Amino acid sequence: MGYELIDGKAISNIIKQEIAEKVKKIVTDGGKAPHLAAILVGNDGGSETYVASKIKSCEEVGFKSTLIRFDSDVTETELLETVYELNENKDIDGFIVQLPLPQHISEEKITEAVSPDKDVDGFHPINLGKMILGMPCFVSATPQGIMELLARYNIETKGKNAVVIGRSNIVGRPISILLSLNNHQGNATVTVCHSRTENLKEICLNADIIVAALGKPGFLKADMVKEGAVIIDVGTTRVEAPETKSGWRLKGDVDFENVAPKCRFITPVPGGVGPMTIVSLMQNTLKANFNNNKK
Repeated sequence: MGYELIDGKAISNIIKQEIAEKVKKIVTDGGKAPHLAAILVGNDGGSETYVASKIKSCEEVGFKSTLIRFDSDVTETELLETVYELNENKDIDGFIVQLPLPQHISEEKITEAVSPDKDVDGFHPINLGKMILGMPCFVSATPQGIMELLARYNIETKGKNAVVIGRSNIVGRPISILLSLNNHQGNATVTVCHSRTENLKEICLNADIIVAALGKPGFLKADMVKEGAVIIDVGTTRVEAPETKSGWRLKGDVDFENVAPKCRFITPVPGGVGPMTIVSLMQNTLKANFNNNKK
């Protein structure tokens, strides 16, 4: 059977155009353009790439963006002071603190210090709590991007068996909750699997939708997937690839070559979930701007 590729890059470009038009209208109507700030600590390669991509996307849609850099020896107190300043800064609609942070800084403390009204990453316990209750909130970017892809490809979730492999607070847990919420985009029967799950293969073989978010390249094999399943691959692990210019390439959690022929829909890596993560952050920032303009 022929599978259809879920093209996150194409969908994210459409959403960027939609956001750009809304920004144009806000500015034309005398409002201020959305402003996103990012705090980057140290020189983590992945974080550098991600933040550069965010800044570029901000420019594309007409947002203002600010990047605040710190060396990796910045103290927790200094970082907290910057977070409090951004919380109070009326010009900034939303901001993110790029993770991971150096070991001497508590990610929990920093996350909780961010104002829930400006937490466009959707990591604050208040936003997570509201998401669980199905209340309006900022949903973290990757799960929101996945839900957007399912919606735009008209992939039915109601009554379907969904399996989420991975239970991180950033992807696994939130996507499992979103898929099971009692709304038009949820209503799936969700099983969350992880490193302690027994009979994982049998559980996956019963799934109409599988979200692989565990960070192990090529983990989901063809013999774990039933015919006609929908596969969402969240994995982005850098693996050595001497034949490439950079010496590495991104590999997903799904053995794409062998799994794809069995699927109805599948996301590629790269070009699937990745571009949606950044565009979801833009959507959250636009929402924060809208909330601020109402005040």
